[in-house]
Amino acid sequence: MPAGIRLGRIGYLNVLPLHYPLESGVLRTEFKDLDFEVVAGPPAQLNELMDQGRLDLSGCSSIEYARHPDKYLLVPNLAIGSRGPVQSVLLLCRNRPEDLDGKTVLVSAATHTSAALLDLLLTQQLGVRPGYRIGDASSFLAGGQRPEAILCIGDEALSLRQHPDYPVRMDLGEAWRQWTGLPFIFGVWIARRDVVARRRAEVMAGARLLLAAKAWGQAHMDVIAALAAGCGALDEAGMRSYFDGLVYDLGPGEIEGLTLFYEMLDKAGAIPSMPDLAFLPLD
Repeated sequence: MPAGIRLGRIGYLNVLPLHYPLESGVLRTEFKDLDFEVVAGPPAQLNELMDQGRLDLSGCSSIEYARHPDKYLLVPNLAIGSRGPVQSVLLLCRNRPEDLDGKTVLVSAATHTSAALLDLLLTQQLGVRPGYRIGDASSFLAGGQRPEAILCIGDEALSLRQHPDYPVRMDLGEAWRQWTGLPFIFGVWIARRDVVARRRAEVMAGARLLLAAKAWGQAHMDVIAALAAGCGALDEAGMRSYFDGLVYDLGPGEIEGLTLFYEMLDKAGAIPSMPDLAFLPLD
């Protein structure tokens, strides 16, 4: 595809199975004519860039699609989520989550979906209503501050999950599974509708490349775990366990979980309305 298709890359290890094959060149023979510009960042930043039209195709927070479904199409069968413990989306507590009523939770600015999920879990499942403050957990802790609870995501959550001052940990993926019995989808891949209208073939090729990268990563998870161990908080066995707990598909069960999340957000007034799920027609 012509240069200029801008691809957003979630800047966490959890997408390494997708982006290592894409960026390392292992798919170069099959997709030798494809070209793209990769822009990496946390989900919240990619959400903003997609909303502003500064990216064309990107991994984003699942809540971003629900906020602006008129702007986006979903890439079929591509997501990041879990069917149980996710390990990298954690509420770290000094005491029990049930004791957070009226307390303040420090929430990473990098997340939108996880913050919305946490609020649903606390208010609707546990019946507590804390306040929220946006901030960087690592900086707060390094400065000697100890908030009552911290929501952290991504690589930071992997690093902080054994912090001695926060003995109680709620894994939001597992909490959702226990509550609903369904997978939880933290992120989806979306394309801007206006770009699809102008450059349909290029966007479709980019989406197929992402799906081919997913297939390669899933088939070579031993390679991915070894690479991740060299730049993460876990050893190779720990990284393999981490990746084994993640899902990259958006099949019927994942769609059911995503739809239920959107229904809950709609009832809570957290999104404009219940969105229809509209997909890129890759067939």
